[in-house]
Amino acid sequence: MVKTKAQILLTNDDGIESPGLWAAARALSAVGYVTVAAPREQTSASGRSLPLSSDGKIEIRKLQIGNQEWDTFAIGGTPAQAVLHAVLEIMPQRPDLVVSGINYGENIGTAITLSGTVGAALEAAALNIPAIAVSLQVKEEAWLSYSTDFNFSTAAHFTALFARMVLAHPLPPDVDLLKIDVPDNATPQTPWHITRLARHRYWIPTAERKGGWQDPGRISGYMNIKPEEVGEDTDAYALAFSKIVSVTPLSLDQTSRVDLADLERQFRKLLDSGSQSQQSAMPSAH
Repeated sequence: MVKTKAQILLTNDDGIESPGLWAAARALSAVGYVTVAAPREQTSASGRSLPLSSDGKIEIRKLQIGNQEWDTFAIGGTPAQAVLHAVLEIMPQRPDLVVSGINYGENIGTAITLSGTVGAALEAAALNIPAIAVSLQVKEEAWLSYSTDFNFSTAAHFTALFARMVLAHPLPPDVDLLKIDVPDNATPQTPWHITRLARHRYWIPTAERKGGWQDPGRISGYMNIKPEEVGEDTDAYALAFSKIVSVTPLSLDQTSRVDLADLERQFRKLLDSGSQSQQSAMPSAH
């Protein structure tokens, strides 16, 4: 029986021209057959959004990736939309794996719901396709650039490493995707650890505006994190302080991990006591 190559869909949120995307494509081409379908433009911080304003146009672009010329697909939409267009229209068969990245800048803690990189992987997971979201720690000013000052080779190494693992061994129940964050000074020999998501705002938002409200403004931010604020088993600590590769298993099930029956009893007791208090406070009829 002839074993067919794994079908890998590669996308990102920095756009089709991103060197991080190309680095991932080169590394993954040794793992399986790679279809590149990514947003036509920069779409960072788009989360898993599917805006109605996206035009959904699909443009075939020839890109020089390494020594090969690739036919890639530039999508008029967000990373999540790129995944949907690729699965529903472009690829001749359902992908075995979706990889999102390699992103300019880490996606840590509570910021993951903002991330287009993670959003694309979540969209794939919602289609019941295993997914990986990979991000490289970079300086803040490079987030929205296509700077070639950054070496994506180490992040590409870990992208291929975990792609091979996920393709060979199905993810466990309740693990729908892996979020991988690579320190800026990492090498292929840098240790990796399984981490949990930090309950911490890694980036502090700020409003930037010159003039009044009628003038253009934007939400920016800065990193503010101290070792004592986050657990040593979190993605934030691993990246910012341990300087190891963080591998965080994520689930589509965002239900709070509490005893649901106990929580319902508490709520019903509170509502019942509140109702009785209201009745006792009502004036009696004369």
